[in-house]
Amino acid sequence: MLSLRSHYIKSTNPYRKKSALRIFGALSLAAGLAVCGCRARVGADGENARFREYTRELFCREAASDTVNLHYTLKDPEEYGIEDPPVTFGSFDAEEEAVKAASENMRRSLLGFSYDDLDTQNRLTYDVLDYRLKNMDKSAEYLLYEEPLGLVSGVQTQLPVVLSEYQFYDRRDVDDYLALMKTTGEYFDSLIRFENEKSEAGLFMAGYAADTVIGQCRAFLDMGDGNYLYSTFADRIEEIKELTKEEKSEYIQDNALVIQDYVFPAYEKLTAAVEDLKGSGKNEKGLVFLPQGKEYYELLAEQSTGSERSVDEMKDLTRRQISDDLEAMEQVLGISYGEAEEAAASIGQESAELILSHLKQGISRTFPEAPETELEVKYVPEEMEEHLSPAFYMIPAIDNTGENVIYINQGHMGNDLTLFTTLAHEGYPGHLYQTVFYESTDPDPIRSLMDFGGYVEGWATYAEMGSYYLTPLSKEQAVILQKNSSVILGLYALADIGIHYDGWSRMDTIAFFSNYGITDADTVEEIYELIIGSPANYLKYYIGYVEFLELKKDWAEEKGEEFSQKEFHEAVLEVGPAPFGIVEDYMWEMGGGY
Repeated sequence: MLSLRSHYIKSTNPYRKKSALRIFGALSLAAGLAVCGCRARVGADGENARFREYTRELFCREAASDTVNLHYTLKDPEEYGIEDPPVTFGSFDAEEEAVKAASENMRRSLLGFSYDDLDTQNRLTYDVLDYRLKNMDKSAEYLLYEEPLGLVSGVQTQLPVVLSEYQFYDRRDVDDYLALMKTTGEYFDSLIRFENEKSEAGLFMAGYAADTVIGQCRAFLDMGDGNYLYSTFADRIEEIKELTKEEKSEYIQDNALVIQDYVFPAYEKLTAAVEDLKGSGKNEKGLVFLPQGKEYYELLAEQSTGSERSVDEMKDLTRRQISDDLEAMEQVLGISYGEAEEAAASIGQESAELILSHLKQGISRTFPEAPETELEVKYVPEEMEEHLSPAFYMIPAIDNTGENVIYINQGHMGNDLTLFTTLAHEGYPGHLYQTVFYESTDPDPIRSLMDFGGYVEGWATYAEMGSYYLTPLSKEQAVILQKNSSVILGLYALADIGIHYDGWSRMDTIAFFSNYGITDADTVEEIYELIIGSPANYLKYYIGYVEFLELKKDWAEEKGEEFSQKEFHEAVLEVGPAPFGIVEDYMWEMGGGY
C-alpha cells in the first residue's frame, strides 16, 4: 500500500510558484513585439551581432511591458536603455486576431536571419523563440480557456506575495510602488472583464473553484490591519539610506492609505464579481467536456511540460515510470514504508539554513559548482498558510542574482523530511541553484522572459527526488520514501490526464486511487477539485521530472564507462529552460568534460 505524503494534498501540492506575475506572459510577448524588419544578409559575425541586437530589442520591450515584470527582471533598467516606462500592472485585455498578427510578424522577422550563420548560443535562442512563437499562434484561439484565478497560483494569491517582495533600491522604487498600488483597481477591473467574457462563453470556473477563490480573497481581506503588506513595506523602506526618518514615516503612512483606499477595495470588488459569476459556468468536470476542450488540453500539456510526446505517450511514460518505481520498492527487502517513515521522523530537527548548507555541500560531487550567492529564508504569514503553496522561490532580477529569497509555508511542513526535500526543490540543487547557475553562463536576456515550466519544475522535482539520498537515512530507507513520493506524483499526473482528457468523474477518480490502496474518498475528492482548477499543472512537475530521467538514460548510454553525472548536469543546465526536444539537441554541445 502506498502512503499519501501530506504535502501533496489540499492546496499543498507540488506547485512551486516563482517570480513575478507572468500570467499571459505569451500574450504580452506577442502584443508588444512585432519589430525589426529583415535586412540584407551579411557575414556570419555580422549576423550574430544583428541577431543579438534584435533579441535585445525584444527583451527591452517585453521587460518594460508592465512595472512588476520590469522590476523583477532588472534592478537597473537604465543600463538596458529602459527609461521612464509607464507604471502599470498591464491588463487581461487581448484579442485572438491581434495575438495571431503579432506572432506572425515576429516569426517573419525571425525568418529574416540566416540560421546557418548563427553561432551555437544564438541558434539555441532562435530555436527557443521559434518554438514559443508557434505555440503562441496555436494558443490564440484558446485565450478564454486560460484561468488567471488559479486555485494555487492565481492572481488573487500571488499578487500580495509579489508586492511584499518588490525590492526598494532607492526613492524612485518606492514612488513607483505606491503609484502601482493605486492602479490595482484598474488591473482587477480588466481581470473582472475577462472573467465576464469567460462566463458569456460558458467557460467560467466550476462552482467549487469559485468558492475557493472567494475564500482566498476573504482570507487576504480578513488580515485587516495585520496584513503583511503593511509590515513588509516598513521593513523594506527602513533599508533605504537616502531617506530621512521623517520621509520614511510619511511613506509608511502613504502605503497604509493606498492599501486601504485601493488594494482592499479592489479585492472586495473581485470577490463580489466572482460571487456574482459563480454558477454561470457550463462545466463542473474536466476540460474534455468543453467545446474543443480535448484539443485545448493537448496544447496545454505540450506547453506545460515542454515535451514533444502526445498526451497518450505521456500517459504511457508515466505508467512505465510508476511500474519501475514500484518494482524498486519491492526489491528493498525487510523494510516497510512505515519503518522508513519512522526512521525519517527521527533524523533530527535542523533549521532551514542548516539544511540548505548541508544540501549545498552534499551535491558538490555530482553537480557543477555554482556561483556564491546570498539567500534569505522567509515564512508565509500564518493567515495565508492555507491558501499558498508549501514553498516557493522568488526568482531574482537577472542583474541581481546575488539576492535570493525562499518562502516556507510552515502550515504544510509535516515533518523534518518534508522540509529537507522541499528545500532541495526550492534551493540546492533545485530552483535557486538552477537559476543562479544558468544566469552565470551569461545567456541572452530574452531567454529569462520565456517560461518553460516543464524544464524548471521538472528540474526542481528531479532535485527533490535526489535529495532523499542526501539525508541520514540508509539507502534502503531512502529508496522506499523517494519511490513512494515519485509514484504518488505519477498517480496525480495520471489523474490529471484522466480527468481532463479521458473525462473521469469523481467516482472514476476515487476508483483509480483505490486501486493503489488510497481509499480516503474525502482526500481524493480534494485532489479531484484541485486538478479541475489547475489543469496540466501536475504534468509540469512529473513529466518534466521523467523527461530529465530519460535524458540521463540517453546520456549514460552514449557515454558508457565515461558517464559522469556532473557532466550531464552541467550540459542540461547550460542549455537552460527550453522544450525538451531542444534540450536534447543542444545538451551534447554544452558542458565541459570532467
